[in-house]
Amino acid sequence: MKTKILLKESEMPTHWYNVVADMPNPPTPPLDPEGNPVGPDALAAIFPEEIIKQEVSAERWIPIPEEVREALCLWRPSPLYRAHRLEKALGTPAKIYYKNEAVSPAGSHKPNTAIPQAYYNKQEGISKLTTETGAGQWGCSLSLAGQMFGLDVEVFMVKVSYGQKPYRRTMMRTWGANVHASPTTLTESGRKILAENPESNGSLGIAISEAVEIAAQREDTNYALGSVLNHVLLHQTIIGEEAKKQLELVGDYPDMIFAPCGGGSNFGGVAFPFFADKAAGKDVKLVAVEPTSCPTLTKGIYAYDYGDAIGLTPLMKMYTLGHDFMPPGIHAGGLRYHGDSALISQLYNEGLVDAVAVPQLETFQAGVMFAQSEGIVPAPESTHAIAATIREAKRCAETGEPKTLLFNLSGHGHFDMTSYDRYFAGELEDYEYPQEAIEQALAHLPKFD
Repeated sequence: MKTKILLKESEMPTHWYNVVADMPNPPTPPLDPEGNPVGPDALAAIFPEEIIKQEVSAERWIPIPEEVREALCLWRPSPLYRAHRLEKALGTPAKIYYKNEAVSPAGSHKPNTAIPQAYYNKQEGISKLTTETGAGQWGCSLSLAGQMFGLDVEVFMVKVSYGQKPYRRTMMRTWGANVHASPTTLTESGRKILAENPESNGSLGIAISEAVEIAAQREDTNYALGSVLNHVLLHQTIIGEEAKKQLELVGDYPDMIFAPCGGGSNFGGVAFPFFADKAAGKDVKLVAVEPTSCPTLTKGIYAYDYGDAIGLTPLMKMYTLGHDFMPPGIHAGGLRYHGDSALISQLYNEGLVDAVAVPQLETFQAGVMFAQSEGIVPAPESTHAIAATIREAKRCAETGEPKTLLFNLSGHGHFDMTSYDRYFAGELEDYEYPQEAIEQALAHLPKFD
């Protein structure tokens, strides 16, 4: 009875998989505020050339540089686990597997893209990176990558998470980063938000505005994004590529794949390599799992919107709750984004991937059950995928279907104990974002003549 399925370092993927090559329709182009298509040159102020090439590439396979692979070998290939104890606890005939991305030094999947982004910026002579972070997993990952490649890192951390996750910001500082609670008075974007609402909890959209503003002002500084954009999801596909190889070792293949979805790097990372099989006719269901309090795919609309709160980024066609959407302070800080990856949004709009929203209490119940059966305390983001997997496993127990289920354990919850404390104290509650608030935010979407 195999529990841990491992690959050798020599078996780590040598190329990233680009889902654009297998999409039935070309990706929608980014636009400027007047509604005109934006070319790659518009990104040159904040991104290195190689990242821009990857952002617009339609090539199926993109080589992973040797220096990047050497750095990733600190923890990759990551293990795939068969969740025998969870299956037993659920009394299900389903087989449950999870890819454990919590084994990275930063404790999540985020270094998979932080390291190549730092590498490409270093190659181009950049000395500093700015970024945003919600729960802190991305901020930690870029801080680690900056330390590895000799880059200064400045992080704008969403204010509510800055207070909820003190040890994540300590971790960033340990790796040499400078961390601010966003919104700040350091940028015009932050000052504008604070003038409107001095008590603002912040949002990923606001933090992105601040980080982009700083990067655009300095030639030696670029911006790095932890999710949403095509190149980020590209770098994360190493997760699904490894998972396919590992499942082959035990002669299995998933019927359904679940992953948390905020901006999309988590879901795209594990699901996109399997989409290649789906495009070739394989029957596999790919499910993005989001919070009911930030229901981007399940309640948002498919439209062009800014990626940040102020409107500094190009417009992307995506499922959105409106760029000025202010999410509640739920504890899955990495899932509090108003939009979604343009690639995931297009695939969802075309009916090629699925989405489900899960309430907060159910996610923590699932996280506790997983910890008590499998021993790993998961991050609140990861508990969303666990909850959806448990739902399906229970359905299998009722129907007798022996499905194979795979989910992405995107990070551990060692820095989220205050969230678990509040859950055990009965202080957490379910929150379904009201439809009228969504409609109000959507009323401010960009309009073209």
